[in-house]
Amino acid sequence: MGTVDKPQLLFYQKMGELFYAIAAADKVVRKVEYDTLKSIVAEQWKNLDDYEDPFHVDAAYQIEVVFDWFDYEQLDASDCFESFADYKKEHPKLFTKERKDLIWKTANAIANSFVGKNKSEVIMLAKLKMVLEN
Repeated sequence: MGTVDKPQLLFYQKMGELFYAIAAADKVVRKVEYDTLKSIVAEQWKNLDDYEDPFHVDAAYQIEVVFDWFDYEQLDASDCFESFADYKKEHPKLFTKERKDLIWKTANAIANSFVGKNKSEVIMLAKLKMVLEN
């Protein structure tokens, strides 16, 4: 059984925000992008650590919950990305090398999932690379 840790829950929620920003960079979130995210969460993110939400569900599923909610609300991708970047700046210790590698891998997979990367996604990925390196 995992532990409930609010800072870790927020970390996963911010990952959902980031991955939504990548998918929505071109103003359209496609089903294949969401399916790619769900697959990576199930196969890799949920095995990253033992954190759970208050309902004792793996905290990694917060990524999907937030992504889905933001898509429903059709939030602005740039605003979501900036919110993630600010969070990363404020909480650098949460961003281990393993987590940064998985963030990069997930963002790339989402961007590649629908006919390769488009210009908006390439720009967003370039910004992400800079944020993760700092």
